[in-house]
Amino acid sequence: MKRIEKKENLRLYYNLVKKYKFVVVCLVLLILFLEITYIADTFLFKLLTDKGNEFFSGLLLKQDFFYFLGVLALVYIFLVLIRSIGIWFQFHLLNRLEINMIADVKKKFFNHILGLSYSFHATNKTGQIISKLIRGSNAIEGITDVFLFHFLPFFLKFILVAVALIYLDWLSLVVIFVVVIFFMIYSIFIYNKQQLAKLEANKADDYEKSMISDTFTNIESIKYFGKEDSVKRKYSKLVEITGFLFLRSWNFVRWADSGLYLILGFGTFFLIYFSILKFMSGLLSLGDLVFIYTTFGSLVGSMYGFVGGIRGYNRAVADFESLYAYNRFENEIKNKADAVSLKIRDPVIEFKNVDFSYGKRQILHRFNLRIDAYKKVALVGHSGSGKSTVVRLLYRLFDVDFGGILIDNRNIKDFEQESLRSEMSIVPQECILFDDTIYNNIKFSNPQAKKEDILRAIKYAQLDGIIKKFYSGLNTVVGERGVKLSGGEKQRISIARAILANKKIIVLDEATSALDSKTEYEIRKAMDRLMYGKTCIIIAHRLSTIMNADVIVVMDKGKIVQIGKHSQLIRQDGMYKRLWNLQKGGYIK
Repeated sequence: MKRIEKKENLRLYYNLVKKYKFVVVCLVLLILFLEITYIADTFLFKLLTDKGNEFFSGLLLKQDFFYFLGVLALVYIFLVLIRSIGIWFQFHLLNRLEINMIADVKKKFFNHILGLSYSFHATNKTGQIISKLIRGSNAIEGITDVFLFHFLPFFLKFILVAVALIYLDWLSLVVIFVVVIFFMIYSIFIYNKQQLAKLEANKADDYEKSMISDTFTNIESIKYFGKEDSVKRKYSKLVEITGFLFLRSWNFVRWADSGLYLILGFGTFFLIYFSILKFMSGLLSLGDLVFIYTTFGSLVGSMYGFVGGIRGYNRAVADFESLYAYNRFENEIKNKADAVSLKIRDPVIEFKNVDFSYGKRQILHRFNLRIDAYKKVALVGHSGSGKSTVVRLLYRLFDVDFGGILIDNRNIKDFEQESLRSEMSIVPQECILFDDTIYNNIKFSNPQAKKEDILRAIKYAQLDGIIKKFYSGLNTVVGERGVKLSGGEKQRISIARAILANKKIIVLDEATSALDSKTEYEIRKAMDRLMYGKTCIIIAHRLSTIMNADVIVVMDKGKIVQIGKHSQLIRQDGMYKRLWNLQKGGYIK
């Protein structure tokens, strides 16, 4: 199992926390103040024991003892009051610090993951990303709590106890120091081993959650094929594996607690033994003994807090590591240092000698194509011929291996990626919608659009009649991925989006292939409205949808094998004619 990069994690944590260094300094001073008040409590108890011993021995008058008790009570009440105020401010500052840091982590990694390349998102499961983002960001609270509630109070208390015992009994200090060293070394050793087991358990947990996400995303397929029982069995096995790995991680606590109890048992024995010898020799008073034992008792509590902190720290860092791992991914598609924002004036697209391979598989080879401004160009061919790859390269979801792609006579690598993509519009084969209203899903393509523009796009997409049938009209929530709508309804929303975006370049990626003939016929007017006055790239298997294209490009194995109008290609022997004859006979391949 790969070890956790603690230094990198702590460096990132430091970069997050240094933004709030004033708050952190205030918290450290507050914790120091609170620890001083706790030591002061034990010192008051020492004074009470010594004075009580003097009073019962007849060395202190009754009225003097009562006067001392009154002063002691006032000092104790004062300590309680200022400590309660300190605790209030401690949590006041800590809550705000942690909320701000968690928000910073969420935004940092959400933005980073969102900006990663298409290939990253194609190879990483959504459920795992969500699981790691939530668990990793919440780990910030755990790390901060460990530092401010466990590590820092323990070290401050140990320093204060050491300072007090130097003047009181150095031998007791040596015993306590040895106990603390053994306690810490053993704790760190055990919980470092547990950390690797926790990381492995987290990996299994992420896989389990991604399986849950996949299951409910594909619930229709599971129901249609009657595979509920097989999915249940698969999930049951995953739960058992996850449970076993978490149990293995938790079992380290047995060794930790039993070993630490043994160390404390021997340490307490030697502390009592040496201090009693000094007491019997008259070198320590009864109050001194009380002070030593009570400070050691309070230190033991802090030591266990330290151990709990190690446990919590390892757990939190393991949680954070799974998220931090994404920080090591870089966007494979990078902007040039001098990249500029694209604003298309002349929507001409040109592919020049383009080569592209996905892994060892070559998709395009010496691909050349010029798409003149305001022309409709259709790409046809068998599945795997490279049609969709052409679009992905145009959008720079991948970079070409050789050659170049030009828009407006400039290489697309000269432009910022987001500006390049925002200057084009697409109607995909499967329109995936946000779990939001119809209105907001359409507005997504142009957030600055006015309501009248949105209503106009809805009308042009022939969506207005359908919306009237919905109870909530434009405010109808479409469900996750648009599950509440039919294919035709989702596609009309996709077309309305593209119309509202109003870009000079439009891509129709098999936009009607999933629709029945009647729905396709109804939508075609909306498509014509969308394509009017635009440079259009149309990918289609259904040849009836591209008969009126200005140019039809027939592709096979990443190369152009035929090019021309429908009326020309239908008279030539070749792939297009064979595809046309197949579809004319009722077959669509």
